[in-house]
Amino acid sequence: MSDIDTARGFVGETGSGRKVSLSFHPQEHAERLSRTGAELRARGMGALLVFAQESHLYLTGFDTAGYVFFQCGVITADGRAAVLLTRRPDQAQALAGSLYENVALWFNAVDENPAGEVGRLLAELGLSGERIGVELATYGLTGANWERVRSELGERFLLEDASDIVRNLRLRKSPAELSMVRKASRLADDAVIAMVERAGPGIMDSLVTAEGVRAMLAGGGDMPAGGPMVNSGPRAIYGRGFGGARQLADQDQLILELGASFQRYNVCIEHTVAIGAPLPAAERMHACTVETLAEVMDAARAGTPIGHLDDVHRAGLDRGGYRTARYSACGYSLGATFRPTWMDAPPMIYSGNPLLLEAGMVLFVHIMLGDADSGLAAGVGETFVINESGPPERLSTITPRLFRK
Repeated sequence: MSDIDTARGFVGETGSGRKVSLSFHPQEHAERLSRTGAELRARGMGALLVFAQESHLYLTGFDTAGYVFFQCGVITADGRAAVLLTRRPDQAQALAGSLYENVALWFNAVDENPAGEVGRLLAELGLSGERIGVELATYGLTGANWERVRSELGERFLLEDASDIVRNLRLRKSPAELSMVRKASRLADDAVIAMVERAGPGIMDSLVTAEGVRAMLAGGGDMPAGGPMVNSGPRAIYGRGFGGARQLADQDQLILELGASFQRYNVCIEHTVAIGAPLPAAERMHACTVETLAEVMDAARAGTPIGHLDDVHRAGLDRGGYRTARYSACGYSLGATFRPTWMDAPPMIYSGNPLLLEAGMVLFVHIMLGDADSGLAAGVGETFVINESGPPERLSTITPRLFRK
């Protein structure tokens, strides 16, 4: 068996009879494809053009970075993974580890237009004149490539945005998916512990980052889908990572935020580290974030609008006097994603979002404060799973606290 097979535990078979290796039982993939087909039929669509790499993985097991080029899968309304159009470097992975019945190739050339090949493949499937769903809301379909698709197919097919079909199916995780999530959580905890241990005066913050990545990979994880974010000193108030290393001072602050990945399933975590004696104001700020996180997690119950979690987040930080230092949202859904981000959004957790929480949803909530006036920052965040009843399943084993070095 090839290397790709040894990392996967199940053998499946495509509709054309090819044996493939999968991370999930073939029946689970069959159910996912069946639900996708049912939704296409309900919308009167003949097929879905898959451009999101997350959808390729979820429906067929196909795992690659080829989505940065033009890559398109066709899922038909009868629930078949009919055909994948990709480039030659992705062919072997598609044949060995995906349920696509047919793998077609396009080759780089000055005048090559793979969108035209998609039209030909759809016509071969007897879909001329049909309504065709397209995954538009994805990094896997650039504006330029969408223009190619629209121009080539727009007169022969009725193209409609169907970005939500597979995304909605992916929100509620199966027991097998949750097993992946829990393994990623252990990697996230290991990374934070290693990073805190490495931090200290005189250390480059890039070495703290490296220690987190080392811990995740040593534990059998993937390269992270984003980050880690290690912001120190005056950068700690930033909400995004920042290029260039910085040496930690005798008295300093670090915000650590990372997403650990196991077979592409991500779990995020965030903590704050104080180098030297923290200022009393910094301690009060961090204590407020810990208290607010606990309140948000307690409110995360099945049947609750997801936007209510942000209402709790805002109320907690406003009560502490940090209205101007908080963010306007407090988290998002997580799942199996690819670079450039571990965020599997939508949904985002923002006030007014009416989406009802359901058992099996995996959410990351982070309570972040960045005060530009004082230069102080605090952040704490955890990933949890919504239960059928009662509070969510907390994944991290680390007690939220201000780490001191």
